[in-house]
Amino acid sequence: MSDLDVLHTVASTRVDHGGPSRSVPFLCEALADQGASVRLVTAVPESNSTDEFILPGAPVDTCTVEETGGLQQALRSPLAFYRALRNEVEQAPPALLHDHGVWLPSNAAAALVAWKEGVPLVVSTRGMLTAWALRHNRWKKRLAWTAYQERVLRQATLFHVTSQEEVDALRELGFDQAAAVIPNGVPLPDGSDGLSASTDEHRALFLSRIHPKKGLPMLIEAWADVAPENWVLELVGPSEGGHRKKLERQVRRAGLEDVIQFSGPVADDEKWDVYRRADLFVLPTHSENFGIVVAEALAAGVPVITTRGTPWNDLEEYGCGWWVEPDVEAIAGALGQATALNDTERAEMGRRGRQLVEEQYSWSGVAEKMVAAYQWVLAGGRPPDYIRRA
Repeated sequence: MSDLDVLHTVASTRVDHGGPSRSVPFLCEALADQGASVRLVTAVPESNSTDEFILPGAPVDTCTVEETGGLQQALRSPLAFYRALRNEVEQAPPALLHDHGVWLPSNAAAALVAWKEGVPLVVSTRGMLTAWALRHNRWKKRLAWTAYQERVLRQATLFHVTSQEEVDALRELGFDQAAAVIPNGVPLPDGSDGLSASTDEHRALFLSRIHPKKGLPMLIEAWADVAPENWVLELVGPSEGGHRKKLERQVRRAGLEDVIQFSGPVADDEKWDVYRRADLFVLPTHSENFGIVVAEALAAGVPVITTRGTPWNDLEEYGCGWWVEPDVEAIAGALGQATALNDTERAEMGRRGRQLVEEQYSWSGVAEKMVAAYQWVLAGGRPPDYIRRA
């Protein structure tokens, strides 16, 4: 395995930049544990910044490009990112370059380096080509599509996706390259054994970015409809584009200030305690390629409500949650059922969820599949059964 040298690129590993900021460092570590030689090129905050970011530990070799004036400014002029990446490739050409994400100039920089150096390119689309994602900020994405993004995707030797929905989205856009359907993994927290001790007040938790994509207006309306007795709803995460202020106004208009609480972002090493304090986790999202927070909640032993905008049909199959349409009525129905259960019933659902994560979403299993996909790209032969070809 030591001859498998993979260079990963991702725009940022800042905690408040969504799922890839967590999953990419974990993937790099898991690949290294499988014996691959792994490098990561990413941007990090300026040295005097208080922003929290995640980097993989040894033996992953990480090249960090310092942000100057914030990530968006740095990525509008991605010359430093391009130079750092090209230097890495020229010094030690990798067998593969694996780029994560879509729409950012850093993705164009990664594709350009791969093309110039003749290195096969793997692209993780990270749910950014689904119908909802394409509608959000539509005009900016159309400009990016014309400027560079379509050419970047045409260059990919292999796509990495986490659900069949992403494969379908690629085909609808006219891309016929092979796609490896490999879910994200999740680290298993220590000492997680079902829900926290019962109290008179129960807690439902949302933990993710406070962003229009996450469907929180639907959740607030559904909560007002159900009005579960002795329950509070806690919304945890960083606000983007002033979205939290809009939600706070909605909460005030509905008279729910006493039962819906807003919290800021939580440090990565503190999030497991936040999960364990919850009796129920809710992600009312419009669209997710995976939904890492769903896996984390299950790993912490908490049953989950999420929508069919995620690929989490396992919730129903394993009896550890509710998988419903992304609308107010369906979310309210699931809330009514979940909050009507007793503590023992919810705890049993949580234990089944923990077992599901242990069996199917370990990082070691994810890395094994990714290594096999890389080897198929390099050597050919019969593809693994999770490779989808047009």
